[in-house]
Amino acid sequence: MSNITLQQAQTVVDAALAQAGDIGTAMNIAVVDAGGNLKAFVRMDNAWLGSIDISIKKARTARYFDMESGAIGELSQPGGSLYNIEVSNGGLISFPGGIPLTLDGTVVGAIGVSGSTVENDRLVAQAGVAVLG
Repeated sequence: MSNITLQQAQTVVDAALAQAGDIGTAMNIAVVDAGGNLKAFVRMDNAWLGSIDISIKKARTARYFDMESGAIGELSQPGGSLYNIEVSNGGLISFPGGIPLTLDGTVVGAIGVSGSTVENDRLVAQAGVAVLG
């Protein structure tokens, strides 16, 4: 199993931190490895305490299903094929802000961001994704 390294995870966090700073919002940023284990985490000053858990769960959700957490949300609406999936795996988050991290086409982990609107959470997560290429 290919895994994100600590140096790569820190690079992802740093890029996400820079984006959060650019948009002026305090975020919690989590990176998990290919097994869904926490690899790197940062809570910016004044970021919501409740978003610590959400950021980690967004990252795990993205890794467990190798798709964005927001895509899980679309599939988990009442009547959807994944309805109620958020109660599985010890709790998932089914709104935007969690994105898989890939290297050379292989998923090596995921990033999860929480602390603002879901649009801002996703924007900050995308900045982290972009630095891996």
